[in-house]
Amino acid sequence: MVDQITKIYFKTIIQGRLEFGSAKSYDKLVKMFDSRAETYHKNDVIFTSDEIFDEEKLTLEIPRFVGQITEKRFKNTIALLAYSAQFAVTGSIRAWMSEAGKVMHYALMEPDSDRAAVRSFLKGRKLVKEDGREQEAIDALSKAIEKYDRHAQAYERRAKVVFRMQNYHDAKRDYTKSINLDPTIPTSYYGRAKVHMIEENWEEAIADFNQALKKSVALQPVYWKARRHKAACHLKLKQLTEAEFDLKLYSNRKFAADDINSKYKGWALFNFAKLLMEREEYVDAIAALDKALALEDDVRREVTVGEILRTRSIIKKRAGKSGHVKDLKAAAEAGDALAVKMLNTKTPRAPRKKKA
Repeated sequence: MVDQITKIYFKTIIQGRLEFGSAKSYDKLVKMFDSRAETYHKNDVIFTSDEIFDEEKLTLEIPRFVGQITEKRFKNTIALLAYSAQFAVTGSIRAWMSEAGKVMHYALMEPDSDRAAVRSFLKGRKLVKEDGREQEAIDALSKAIEKYDRHAQAYERRAKVVFRMQNYHDAKRDYTKSINLDPTIPTSYYGRAKVHMIEENWEEAIADFNQALKKSVALQPVYWKARRHKAACHLKLKQLTEAEFDLKLYSNRKFAADDINSKYKGWALFNFAKLLMEREEYVDAIAALDKALALEDDVRREVTVGEILRTRSIIKKRAGKSGHVKDLKAAAEAGDALAVKMLNTKTPRAPRKKKA
């Protein structure tokens, strides 16, 4: 009797889009796709060509796949998609396999061929990360666009550079162009939303941050950056219920140490506590501030220890709890100017009347 091997399945997310730019490249890949799936992978892959290719658009599109997949099928599918990416002129596909919330495998599949548009884009994208080389980055990305005027990723990266140079008008134009060409890129919505925030167009910013959330997954840093900034916009508009929802999610999220979002846990907990204070949920508000104070200094960007201590002092006083004076003094010692002012203007006690 032959023992059956139990297959183990893991949560898998795959999403993205590749654009081929010409019927020749598209047709060549479509002919190869199913043949390669059968020859190299014994058809143990997630997708067939009929499910993901769009002949009218000359694209390969996976809006979002979520399922339970074996590790072998995942690796086979990634290999086939990586092969497909080399026929494309622009686009990317991302894939995650996880177990109990922990990422086991991550793969990014994108063009890396000798096509001029591809080489110029890769050069420009690399230069975007280097301070002082902004104009070189713009030139390389502009060249990619000249070679292929539907290069949504090049528009998005160029927008990022000009945004950094504080040219917000051109940044918004390029982000919008990127969105119109490829509405699946979350960083395009995120970037345009940041421009809306600078212009104090809070409602427009929220709409774009919502799109960034829809187009990304919680395993991507951009998802949580959008969540945090959306909360800030809701606070500006006094939309406290909406802000509380975003802040609670952000505050409860465990970020890797190298994730930029980890730096703002203190800010999220602080603002979450202030919302709880407005609802007179003082115990939970104090608990949130306790968590913020327990964090390391480098994960409390945009909020100081003094601010946290002063706010905890106010909440303790409202709740009738002891320790509020001690917190206020500690806030003043930490350099919080408002705490110093509150201590100096504290109404002195009236002198006791002498007994007759």
